[in-house]
Amino acid sequence: MIQIVLFLLVTITVAFIATKRFIRIFRMIMLGKEGTLPNDHSGIRWKNMIMFALGQKKMFEKPISGIFHLFIYVAFLFTQIDLIEIVIDGISGQHRILRPFLSILYPLMINFIEILSVLAFIATIVFLLRRNVLRLDRFQKPELRGWPFRDANLILCGEILLITGIFLMNGADQVLQDRHYGHYINTGNLYMSGMLISPSLSELSNASLVVIERLGWWLHYLVILGFILYLPFSKHLHIFLAFPQAYFSKLSSRGMMSPMFAIENEVRSMLGQESTHSETVAVEDFGAKDVFDLDQRVLLSAMTCTECGRCTQLCPANMTGKVLSPRKIVMDVRDRMEDISTMSAKISVERVNSKLQFDDGKSLFDKISAEELYACTSCNACVEACPVLIDPLEIILQMRRYDILVNSSGPAEWLPMFNSLENNQSVWSLSASRTEWLNENI
Repeated sequence: MIQIVLFLLVTITVAFIATKRFIRIFRMIMLGKEGTLPNDHSGIRWKNMIMFALGQKKMFEKPISGIFHLFIYVAFLFTQIDLIEIVIDGISGQHRILRPFLSILYPLMINFIEILSVLAFIATIVFLLRRNVLRLDRFQKPELRGWPFRDANLILCGEILLITGIFLMNGADQVLQDRHYGHYINTGNLYMSGMLISPSLSELSNASLVVIERLGWWLHYLVILGFILYLPFSKHLHIFLAFPQAYFSKLSSRGMMSPMFAIENEVRSMLGQESTHSETVAVEDFGAKDVFDLDQRVLLSAMTCTECGRCTQLCPANMTGKVLSPRKIVMDVRDRMEDISTMSAKISVERVNSKLQFDDGKSLFDKISAEELYACTSCNACVEACPVLIDPLEIILQMRRYDILVNSSGPAEWLPMFNSLENNQSVWSLSASRTEWLNENI
């Protein structure tokens, strides 16, 4: 009875804290422009979610890391069955309550989960070695120094603890089953734990084995609860957000930039042409100064970022030693969202519609420098590289628009181009009559 009460108390407490954090994350995403989570072409969006979030299609562009990540991912999915049983056992006070219902399928399920757990353990060790021993270049960039680097190691160490709990629980359980002790019903042979763990426990007393089995059971469950508490504060939030991110991602062709109809109308008016769009935009709303000016879809992608660094690794500007890192751009947006969330006593949907209610004197430009913004060549390499369809280029373009159109800033080298566009409708200083010779009779 005491164990049931303790189980319920711990579970309810964790659920309450995690729910508060997820509500806060939702409110942070809602800080973006209202109504900018697209829901058109639902068929294509569902397909993207299945292919890129569930199927992890882009992960296999790097086969080695893709396969090892698949081991952890599939193990995570199937261990949820084990988690369901643990929750039911914890509430009911029973032991392996699903065994009578699943019959012969039960040992098959447990053995399959154990095989996946061994593969996930191997993958976890490989990922730790890649980060801490091999020190791959994309994991050593300046934006990963400090907490982001520790964050990845913490979750990998947690994965090892989780798998350790599974095998301690099953290994001790197997020995107790063989001895027909107490309520430890026969589940059939658990081959992996029986081979790896049970032999080292076979000489222990029944009482010691019960303690080890309970220790493994609680370790497994408490690590899962720890993940539930930790993930909303970690880059591993992508476990949950990758699905809505893939669904709401941009469907337009790579490299297609969103038009600015207000400026188009002004140009048409200057040329004596009729406006084709009725959109009117205040000058200060051109581009993006802060997270309030970005689409909610962009803020969702910032919270989803896995910090894997594939975007930065393929960025031509970064390759040539420039300060631009697409990963850092996305991380900076997320950090700014966290800053606003921390400093605001209450973040509500109403604040989205009235962003002037919050003003701490800072903006995205305090985190992202002009040198970073103008180093970008708009090549879309970062967009193509992202496994979960995040678009760092959109953030860069929107901030450039604000800097040039509102701040009247920008690189001095770009001024001749702007003058040529205004005077000759061309980026080159060529007159509009340059091609008139084509119409002459020769």
